[in-house]
Amino acid sequence: MYDPLLHNEKAVLLQVAQGDEQAFRLLFGAYHQPLAIHVYRLTESAELTEEIVQDVFLKIWMSREALVEVNQFSAYLFVVSKNQALNALRKIARERVRQQAWAQENGPAETGDDRQGYYYSLIDKAIEQLPAQQQKVYLLSRHERLKHREIAERMGISSETVKKYMQLAIASISDYVRNNVDVFLLLAAFTSLP
Repeated sequence: MYDPLLHNEKAVLLQVAQGDEQAFRLLFGAYHQPLAIHVYRLTESAELTEEIVQDVFLKIWMSREALVEVNQFSAYLFVVSKNQALNALRKIARERVRQQAWAQENGPAETGDDRQGYYYSLIDKAIEQLPAQQQKVYLLSRHERLKHREIAERMGISSETVKKYMQLAIASISDYVRNNVDVFLLLAAFTSLP
């Protein structure tokens, strides 16, 4: 496949330096994947890689006037990305050291498991607020893994009623979580602060 960027890189860089967004898209398209592979080798994290690659291209766009002086863009790009990756890894290392120091002084910091626990407690509260029949249907379905027909037989109600109770229960739980998730997030954020 013909890639004009490979043959006219200097011209494309000059266009980007002048603010040509189409030329920047061409540059991004040509170098995004190889850059991501390069950064992933340094970070071994897909999420961090994507963040760094985006930051690198943002930095290039923000200082695009400097591209006039660049003779070999791929080398320039890989140096910038290596520096960005190393800075990100240093920041993560400093954060880990800070968290460990805080944990030694104050006990362990909140983990993802703690946040998940908050979320599950939010769902449990939502279930507790369901009307008795809806709650029973929901628990038989989700906790005991019974089918609608089995729940109907056990409770002495129709399968259609079970289906309706499940729809109402799920809607009610979703509404409760949606309305209270801000409080949950605030608590999670507050408890994770040093």
